[in-house]
Amino acid sequence: MKRRSFIQASFAALCSAVGVGRVGAVDAKGNPMYELRIYSLKAAKQPILESYLQKAFMPALKQLNIGPVGVFVEKGEQETVAVYVLIVYASADQVASLSARLASDEEYQKSAKDFLAAPASDAVYSRIACSLLIPIEGMPRLEKPDSSKPRLLNLRIYESHNERAAKKKIEMFNKSELAIFRRVGLEPVFFGETIIGAAMPNLTYMLVFPDEAGRKAAWSRFVDDDEWKKLKAIPEYADKEIVSRITNRILTPTSFSEI
Repeated sequence: MKRRSFIQASFAALCSAVGVGRVGAVDAKGNPMYELRIYSLKAAKQPILESYLQKAFMPALKQLNIGPVGVFVEKGEQETVAVYVLIVYASADQVASLSARLASDEEYQKSAKDFLAAPASDAVYSRIACSLLIPIEGMPRLEKPDSSKPRLLNLRIYESHNERAAKKKIEMFNKSELAIFRRVGLEPVFFGETIIGAAMPNLTYMLVFPDEAGRKAAWSRFVDDDEWKKLKAIPEYADKEIVSRITNRILTPTSFSEI
């Protein structure tokens, strides 16, 4: 078996195994997957990375029918930034074959030449942290916000102490928490269960708001919602039993972000 075929087959088998026992289990040939990349870099290098993403990476993915692609920025301290790239794949096969396809894409290689030629002494970024996610049953597809309007994105990661607890939190969203979100104005972009990545097990999701005031108002309505109070009072859904850590990130989309 050729190396690429072996990798694709192995990857598809892994995804199928993860999906066992849940409705809408991963189908390597048909269900979407999300990849979340986080580039850590100095603010001075941000224009170089963004130029690469806009002019080389995203056009290449579009030619491969991969996307949409979201690009968001989180300002750091001491002249550092984090650039988040969210990629929507139509199938696991697209994920497994992307690296090889980019390597053989002459137009991409030409457009990305300067970026890829950066020497170790003047690297564009320090490292890329990556996670691969599958949609939860309650939100099987990404809901793309209107990219022509001002917006900010809220990325949240719920870590759990073990797999049972993580599944319970996903069950909670599928059962009714996601519906409460929508009713109070916490507009979801995607919900994904991480199957490969750091800080597992975890549920990662993204919300979109018109601005910071809108974000605060929606979360306030959620906290005061009677149905939410009843749901979280159920012993098996108590945060202390199923969520061990919450990461909260406020992200600003770039001008060329498709999400």
